[in-house]
Amino acid sequence: MERRPTDNKSDYWMWYDCAKSLEDEERYEEALACYDHALTLCSDDYWSWYNRGNVLAGMGRYEEALSSLEEALRLRPNDYWAQYNRGCLLSEELEQFDEAIACFDRIQLIRPDDYWIWYRTGDALRYLGRYQEAVNCYNKALLVRANDYWGWYRRGDALRHLKAYEEALASYQQALECDRDSFWVWYKLGDTYRHLQQYEAALNSYQRASELDPQDDYAWYNLACCAAILGNISLAVEGVQRAVAINCVHLKMAKTDPDLLKILDFI
Repeated sequence: MERRPTDNKSDYWMWYDCAKSLEDEERYEEALACYDHALTLCSDDYWSWYNRGNVLAGMGRYEEALSSLEEALRLRPNDYWAQYNRGCLLSEELEQFDEAIACFDRIQLIRPDDYWIWYRTGDALRYLGRYQEAVNCYNKALLVRANDYWGWYRRGDALRHLKAYEEALASYQQALECDRDSFWVWYKLGDTYRHLQQYEAALNSYQRASELDPQDDYAWYNLACCAAILGNISLAVEGVQRAVAINCVHLKMAKTDPDLLKILDFI
């Protein structure tokens, strides 16, 4: 039988240590119960409120996690991690992007050269469709960490939404320097080359994406479109067949897609 601390105020840290061990083992329900008990003994301890918030987030109880992190911030208003985790919850789990940006802005006053704050702010702005502001934030993030895959990749996404396709290509190429085997970068390179009507380069990008993830139906379908435009009928037919085998919705799409007119008789 697992030992539990006794019910004595002086045992606060025993309850806390027990909770932390359970949290590390991802036994979140038990960890939460221990943090709750610890806080009955000492309600003004930052660490219990902070870790309790992380446990609740791990359980998917995001609103309660926010409340716990806010209690931690009441005790330490300028704490980086509680504010950062709060911003991430607001942005990534609750889609409250304006509130998340306000949260990250407060941290920038404390740590203006923090890569993650600029990156996360860029992401929240991108979700809001504020793409140029997002690019500006990714630029600041990349000044701190010049070889970061995610910064270059998401910068490329924002630039693509701005229809700044040449700049987006350059950003995706920088992402590839960090990870040559990124399916999503190859796939989005294909999309960007298609916007520029550079179909040979688009085809090569989709082929590489299909090699990296042979089960992605859209990579095969877009490969087929580029191949058909370039007159490579056999590859276009193969691409459609592979896409349809994975997801039959592509058969209907292919029969009305102007890019695939050359291979209608083979579908």
